[in-house]
Amino acid sequence: MATVSIKDVAARAGVSLGTVSNVLNRPAAVRAATRAKVEAAIAELGFVPNASARQLAAGRSRTIAYVVLDATNPFFTDVARGIEDVAKAEGLALFICNSDQDVDREDQYLEQLTQLRARGVLITAMDYANPRLQRLRDAGVPVVLVDRAPGDSADWCTVGVDDVAGGELAVTHLVEAGHTRLAFVGGPGDIPQVRDREIGAVGATTAAGLPESALTLIRTTALTIAEGRRAGERLLGLPRRTRPTGVFCANDLLALGLLQHLTQHDVRVPDDVAIVGYDDIEFASAAAVPLTSVAQPRHLLGQTAARLLADEADRSSGHEHQHVVFPPELVARASTSAPASTRRRA
Repeated sequence: MATVSIKDVAARAGVSLGTVSNVLNRPAAVRAATRAKVEAAIAELGFVPNASARQLAAGRSRTIAYVVLDATNPFFTDVARGIEDVAKAEGLALFICNSDQDVDREDQYLEQLTQLRARGVLITAMDYANPRLQRLRDAGVPVVLVDRAPGDSADWCTVGVDDVAGGELAVTHLVEAGHTRLAFVGGPGDIPQVRDREIGAVGATTAAGLPESALTLIRTTALTIAEGRRAGERLLGLPRRTRPTGVFCANDLLALGLLQHLTQHDVRVPDDVAIVGYDDIEFASAAAVPLTSVAQPRHLLGQTAARLLADEADRSSGHEHQHVVFPPELVARASTSAPASTRRRA
């Protein structure tokens, strides 16, 4: 079936293309009798206006996008729900773009969003120095950096958690539980959040009076359960007398994979190895051994970022960039032997 165009509507109603456009966009500017003819032609032909084209022509797209690091990670799902709540209230459509921790894929999405002239873009990026982010802004598309501490991003709105403090919380908790042989599991190291959590872990190790060598670094290629299991293989491959007994993982998926591998090989958690994760996703508390984790306000992160984006899109000339940093919170559970009710705020 052929698509009905605005030209077909104009021909059926016996009016100009401009008149049909006015009926669609500014109906009050068209006489009632003429408007009725056009509306009747629309109904007869089953014409469906191309909202996207109309919005682009008017320079006011109602579409925003969230470029997410890993759509399979429940942390980002919860952030996206917070964004969606605000988008719905603002009458905006939200698209989720999954970079899947792939720089090339992230580049492709940013290029497409530049061409589409989205109303705004939120991003948890692999590379915040990516020139395509600046190209988006040069095209008039506001950008908000999500799950990102301000750092050198003063010219952008940012919303995030102090991940250095989060890493400090995790390792300090392990040290206070009596662990002196520690490990940090995480990667790739070029992901800013992973890098900051490692910096915090190293800082807490030295602050406890331990040598840096007390913290073993176990690198992963991704922040996934499968990589957590592989980290478990490498941990158990270390000599038992020097093997770390307290492990901090850069996110909960790694921690859950590690926990799974250890328990399958009869390693007792936390008696033999204590584990701390990061994000406090829903699955953390539901694990076979409930997981101690550093919590982030996931839903609030998304809501705050979306509100900043909407403000910048609505009044770009009067908008001032804001940098919102939430404190991390340690939620102690059975994977580190601490009482489930124990909570420490950074």
